[in-house]
Amino acid sequence: MSVSDLPVPFIPNARDAVRALRPSQIREVANAGFGVSDVLPFWFGESDRVTPAFIREAASAALAGGATFYTHNLGIAPLRAALAGYVTGLHGATSADHIAVTSAGVNALMLASQLVVGAGDRVVAVTPLWPNLVEIPKILGAHVETVALNYGEHGWQLDIERLLAALTPDTRMLLINSPNNPTGWVMSRDEQRTVLAHCRLHGIWIVADEVYERLYYADAEAGAEGSSARTAPSFLDLAGRDERVICVNSFSKAWLMTGWRLGWIVAPAGLMDDLGKLVEYNTSCAPSFVQQAGIAAVQQGERYTQELVRDLKTSRDHLVRALSELPGVDVKAPPGAMYLFFSMPGAEHSLDLCKAMVREVGLGIAPGSAFGPQGEGFVRWCYACDTARLDAGVERLKRYLAQYGTVW
Repeated sequence: MSVSDLPVPFIPNARDAVRALRPSQIREVANAGFGVSDVLPFWFGESDRVTPAFIREAASAALAGGATFYTHNLGIAPLRAALAGYVTGLHGATSADHIAVTSAGVNALMLASQLVVGAGDRVVAVTPLWPNLVEIPKILGAHVETVALNYGEHGWQLDIERLLAALTPDTRMLLINSPNNPTGWVMSRDEQRTVLAHCRLHGIWIVADEVYERLYYADAEAGAEGSSARTAPSFLDLAGRDERVICVNSFSKAWLMTGWRLGWIVAPAGLMDDLGKLVEYNTSCAPSFVQQAGIAAVQQGERYTQELVRDLKTSRDHLVRALSELPGVDVKAPPGAMYLFFSMPGAEHSLDLCKAMVREVGLGIAPGSAFGPQGEGFVRWCYACDTARLDAGVERLKRYLAQYGTVW
């Protein structure tokens, strides 16, 4: 028998659900910058500052002290206690029994979905949205439907009646990211109250991604109804800790710890044993020395976080003013997060536009289509840097518009 007579082997492929996941268009834009000198990258969601020294020193001390071993699946007790105190100070009484430490906020989102969603379940997500949130339930075989925010004179707004109509009794989970990536939209206290009541009625789980809760600039709204001006409105302000509400958070934004991969979950105590199993089968635990750094962030970082938010607001306002002077640019100052999500000439083909800007003028911003079809027509600019760097980016955008318009 010759080789040609042998049966053709099956081509090895991943599961259909995995193959159907959309790749990162932000990475695609970044790849277009390879070989381009002096690119100004505003495409990723992180500051250009390093993690504060007191956090780095805590990690170094922990490493020097030998904190290199496995820990409890749900996190070391001192960090869980510190987080319980932190959450209590922002949102009301919370015990360590409701806290789980995770290996990053995105890992927390995966764990939360694994806890409550399975194949065939119906999930609703408010978009435009960081793609990880929409794609994670699909990995588990769930069906995701989206409800889009509306853009208008007052920026991004939620059609609450449309969302309630989508939250039918057969819905298993609602995904809400507020303050929102990419739009900076913040869900109001009244909207949260309405949605919570509806989800209670139908037994729908709420998974709230609140990693940007400290990056909130609308103090008047934040101070309403007893809420702290230090944080955006949260479902934790309204829901009991043992309701069907899971809140996800991260050390990445408020303490500039993106590379540390440390997050946490606030969830019903009755989920914690099963959550511990999932942590074991995903990552076993977060690194011990990183958890020690997390304690320093929570216990010593409040002044730093408040200063960071003031700086971010200054950068936001500066960039809004600069972009507003450009022809064809429509931009509004959002109340939260660290991004401007705005329209400009050519943004109806945002991926091609962003790749062209990288190639032609070395300006790196994210295409709106990276955040779902509802994001097309917009681009996202992360303003977590000093104003001089923002000015340099705006000058490159001016040059692109003057020289190339929408041609790529």
